[in-house]
Amino acid sequence: MLRIRLSMGGVRKRPIYKIVVADGRYPRDGKFIEKLGSYNPLLPKDKKERIKVEFERVKYWMSKGAQPTLRVSRILGEMQLMPMPKPGNNPVKAIPKKERKKEAKEEPKADGKKEEPKAEAKKEEPKKEQPKAEAKKEEPKKEQPKAEAKKEEPKKEQPKAEAKKEEPKA
Repeated sequence: MLRIRLSMGGVRKRPIYKIVVADGRYPRDGKFIEKLGSYNPLLPKDKKERIKVEFERVKYWMSKGAQPTLRVSRILGEMQLMPMPKPGNNPVKAIPKKERKKEAKEEPKADGKKEEPKAEAKKEEPKKEQPKAEAKKEEPKKEQPKAEAKKEEPKKEQPKAEAKKEEPKA
């Protein structure tokens, strides 16, 4: 798959990126098909030299099926060549890395033990609650004579008795 992405260049602590079209299987700074522009993140945002893009070539490659990466799509969105992507939400990013590692180690142990009993309890509870919910729905809708109400009460008790019989067998 063709990708429109950034290829890194420059020296240490002074990155400069080329906006290129490359096969997705190639390395980031490796072989590319065509250079479409450049991006210098160290320049102020108001300078024209910060982002240089050949719009016609970008449109051509996008028509051929090239997909821009998230960063390139933001750059193209700033240049109003395409709509801006939706901003992401990563609340974990605000937590220092050392604390993230501690939480990651603690959570799987605690979550693994807690989730399993809850899942089993949830599976059993809805089965018991469903007949009660149905009974509540039926009572307000129909006003029944006392004789009919007596007939329905044994029916409600029978499924409970059957459930009790099944539990010791299992």
